Amino acid sequence: MPKKVRTIEMQRLTVEEFREAEKLPLVVVLDDVRSMHNVGSVLRTADAFRVEAVYLCGITSTPPSAEIHKTALGAEDSVAWRYFTTAMEAVNRLHEDGYTVYSVEQVEHSTKLQRFQSRVGQRYAVVLGNEVKGVHQEVVDASDGCLEIPQLGTKHSMNVSVTAGIVIYKFAEQLIL
Repeated sequence: MPKKVRTIEMQRLTVEEFREAEKLPLVVVLDDVRSMHNVGSVLRTADAFRVEAVYLCGITSTPPSAEIHKTALGAEDSVAWRYFTTAMEAVNRLHEDGYTVYSVEQVEHSTKLQRFQSRVGQRYAVVLGNEVKGVHQEVVDASDGCLEIPQLGTKHSMNVSVTAGIVIYKFAEQLIL
């Protein structure tokens, strides 16, 4: 019978080692995400896959926050994060810095996530939107493309932190795993 591995046996990086470690060349941008639990969950997933940074935009809350910490469990201290007044400001900065930016949104001519192929050596950013309204249209328009997760059920959307996990894993699978 397999035995669960104890935390001490996992030999995880310290926060200092994490900051120095090679990162997945991906920035996650949260565009007006309302729920602090979603913010914390995205930070925790970003830690798990050594995402380069998380950009928190607009009404998205920032650490320090007890509510963010409930789901981040300390990832708010390991993952680099930055606040921007708007997601457009973040996208403009990312483009200036040479990133290819994708909005994760259901739009005409989107690229289905299973068909997306990242390129080693390229730096990427993904924008995830508000829990009700999604990514702002001006941000979609400014993006280099849009990624869409196919859905087969009756609902037309998924929780933003779940979406982040799926998308981050796709990039990690192609670029570092």
